[in-house]
This record gives sequence, structure tokens and C-alpha cells, in this order.
Amino acid sequence: MPASASNTLDGLTLEVAVIGSGVGGLYALQRLRDQLGLQAEAFDDAGGVGGTWYWNRYPGCRVDTDASVYCYSFDEDLFRSWQWSERYPRQPEVLAYLNAVADKHDLKRSIHFNTRILTAHWDETAAVWRLTTARGEQVAARYLVEGVGLLSSANLPVFPGAERFKGQIYHAARWPEAAGDLAGKRIGVIGTGSTGIQLVTALAPTAGHLLVFQRTPQYVVPLGCGPFPAERRAQMTADPAGYVARTLNTAAVFGLEESTTPALSVSAAARQQVYEAAWQKGGGFGFMLETFGDIIISREANDTATDFIRAKIRQTVQDPALAEKLCPRDLYAKRPLAVDGYYDCFNRDNVTLVDLKAAPIVEINESGIRTTHEDIPLDVIIFATGFDAVTGNYLKIDTVGRHGRRLQQQWARGPAAFMGMTIADFPNLFMIFGPFGPFTSQPLVHEYQINWMTNLMLHARAGDYRSIDTDPHAQENWVARCCRGAELTLFPQVDSWINGANVPGKPRASMFFMEGMAAYMQQLDEIVREDYAPFVLGR
Repeated sequence: MPASASNTLDGLTLEVAVIGSGVGGLYALQRLRDQLGLQAEAFDDAGGVGGTWYWNRYPGCRVDTDASVYCYSFDEDLFRSWQWSERYPRQPEVLAYLNAVADKHDLKRSIHFNTRILTAHWDETAAVWRLTTARGEQVAARYLVEGVGLLSSANLPVFPGAERFKGQIYHAARWPEAAGDLAGKRIGVIGTGSTGIQLVTALAPTAGHLLVFQRTPQYVVPLGCGPFPAERRAQMTADPAGYVARTLNTAAVFGLEESTTPALSVSAAARQQVYEAAWQKGGGFGFMLETFGDIIISREANDTATDFIRAKIRQTVQDPALAEKLCPRDLYAKRPLAVDGYYDCFNRDNVTLVDLKAAPIVEINESGIRTTHEDIPLDVIIFATGFDAVTGNYLKIDTVGRHGRRLQQQWARGPAAFMGMTIADFPNLFMIFGPFGPFTSQPLVHEYQINWMTNLMLHARAGDYRSIDTDPHAQENWVARCCRGAELTLFPQVDSWINGANVPGKPRASMFFMEGMAAYMQQLDEIVREDYAPFVLGR
């Protein structure tokens, strides 16, 4: 087990408790403990650092965001010197990077691994958060910072009979280190989101037979995997601060040249050339963001993109009937999916598509999966069913704020939060990438949010304030602004984890600030100029 903070937790009192040791939690700990000199320790139910990169070890797992923005910038030496082997690194390389950061800054000594926080209750009299671990230990902290992950709470479906299956069942989000070799086996992959498409392309060449259980066909574009570009490395090395500043001062923070050209402002032939160049280049998110500036806000522009992708599916998949089953009919308004060679997999003799719209799963039995049409024998079943995104991990902690208000009740009809970082009536609680934060890539934005929230803590400390709460009217106005912004896009018109529609029973809600990172930073700057007016500081 990795070296970590002392296992003697009961009665521990901290200035700041950090939950999570993924990308956000690690930097929060380093910023609080090393840069600011506060007594801060972290807690994680995993056995090591990495967050989602610790748990997601499934075949084919890799970053689909450019590595130049999927890294830290606070350590300029590491930002300059770390040698990413690929533009979109695989999971082992990402986990190695996070461990290297933790080891260089000696962070593991301040992390309690294998420690799940079950409850967090606000003590109004003492102005502290009282935490309880799964072992019953009690910890008190003036501030609570939750880096629990945007996409880390696994969405675990329930199918009758799963306990009777005589083969192996895996969930991609909790892939066991000791998983056996899957070569030559009959494998069923349930789900065709980002995880599912990575699994399919990784397993297809070696599986005895791979059955892809598809409920909703997806728009999948090439990722363009390959060595980390030398010119990008040169930019990062020459001017790290400038590179990060330019990246943050965009809408989505993906390290892309975001287009402002309307799709219908050019001729059909010119538009086809732009899409074809993007397809050949790869780059995943670039197909949505670098081609034309109105794909996610104009249905007509969106149609030009979907027509192009469907044509590519029909060109690639040799069986016309199968190609039609793989062609989505909805809008291209979900998180972009990108992997190389996905549609080519369906030309293989050992790959079969199971259309769950035509033949839903009835049960899992001893030998495999039974649909309404047939019994499908399997050796391995893999759930690639995604995540209870944004709010899932926050609601797993029994969090009680002022006046006995329980977060599960507060968010029963959908979340409410301010700037993606705070919640009214839950003082001194800060979220990293919580609900109603910017719709962007994460690591550099994590740093920005953590720097901002910790500066607010220092502001309160300088004024001898014990508590920081959010004005409920400011929160209400912010949520309303986020909802208005979302309605100007096409995202609310499509079911996805972005609005919670992928989890049965979860309230459907727009949960992001869609105006872009540059506008988000401007708003945070304005709050500072107003002397943190949206916050109520108490002694």
C-alpha cells in the first residue's frame, strides 16, 4: 500500500480536509499545504492517487483531451520537462504522471488512502465540518474541499439474474487490477459511450467474439492518436505561462483553435473540405469546436455535421443494414466521442452489434444475456454504462449544512450551486468542478478554481471570519444564468450525462455554465472587485 498519512484519524482536527486525490484533489492539497502553509490532509477510498485514473484500468482507456492541457501548470519545471509519449496518453501513462507529481511534492504522506468519508455535518457553534469515515473515525475541519470527480461515480445498472452468471462481470469504471486475459473469449460490452467505444476498439482484434450491446448509436469521430507533437512541446517549453493563459482564455480549454465561422456562411463544397480535413486530422473535440462555431447552437449547422458523419459511417461499414443501425438520428450535441477505427470494427467477422432498441435485455442468466429475441452465450460481460455525472459523488456523502439541511434533499429536484464551487447554507464547503461550473476540459480549470477558492479562504482568514456562506439570491441568479445559457445551445435537446438523462430517476437539469471559460474568469474577477459581495462572511 502506498505511503500515506497516519492511520490514527479519530479526533484529528484540520484547517482543511480534502476529499479525493485525483487531478483536482492532488493540486488542492499541494496548494493548501505547501503554497499556503495550512494544515491540510486528504482522504480517498482508493488505494493510491489518481482518482478516475486509478479506477479506470480497462483495455483501451486513454485521455481523449490533448495532453498539453491535461496536466498541471503550477509546477513550471514539470510542465516544461514531462515527456508525454502520445498526444492522447493511455491510462498507465496518466497514472504514472499523477504519481510522479504526488511523489515530487511528497503529497502521499498527507493522504489517507482506503478511507471513505461517509458523512459531513456542519457544526454551527464551532464553525467546523465534522466528518465520519467508513470505519467510524471522527475528523473536524474548518474548511472542506471536495475533489470527488465530475465523471467518477459509476452508473451501475441492475439486471435480473446477474448473480447467477458463471463468467466474469466487470464494470469499466472499477476495473480490477487482477482482471484476466480476455483474448479468445466471448465478450459482451454493454454501452457505447466514451468508455464503450474505447473498449470495443481495444478488444475487437483479440476477442474470440465481441458483442456490442448498443442502446443509442453515437457520433464517433477519429481521435488521431500518435506521438506528442514536437511543435506543441516547443510552445509549452518556450512560454509555459503564456501557453496556459492563452488556453484558459478560450471557451472550452481544449488547446484548440476554436472556430467562429458559421457553417452555412461557406459553400457546401468548402464546408465538406473543412469537415474532411478535420476527419483526416483527428483530434476528437476539434471536429465540433475547430470546424465551425455554431455546430452546438444552430440546428441547421448541426445537420451539416451529422450528415457528414453519417456518410462516413455508411462509407466505412460494409453491411448497409448494419451501417444504418450505427447511424445516430439525433443531434450532435453530447460530449464528443473520439477513437480511431471504431466503425471499422464492425467489418470484422468476430464483432456483432446487438440493437437493444429492437431487442432489449430481459435478464442475465448462467450462460450470458437473454434479450427479447435470443439467448446470447458469453464468457465475460463488461458494463460500460458511464457515470452518475457531476452530482453523483457529492450525494454519496451524507452532507448536512446549516439548519439541518441535507444536500440530498436540497438537490432532490436538481442541483443548485454558485460558480460550480459553493452551495448556499453549506458554509466553508468548496467543490472542485461542481454543478454550474464551466463546460470545459478540467485540469487547468481545476487549478484556476482552486487558486480562486483558496484566495477567498485567505480573505476570510485575514478578516478573522470563521465562516464563508453563499448568498442564496446570488446562487439563484447564477443558476438562472447557466440555465439560460444552456437553452441557447442544443445540449438540452439530447439525452446525455450532461443533463443527467443517462441515470434512471435522476432529475433532468442543465448543470454547466455554457458561456465559456473566458466569460467564467471575467465573472470571478468581478466578484473579487466587488470584495466578494456574493458571499456572507461570519465571525
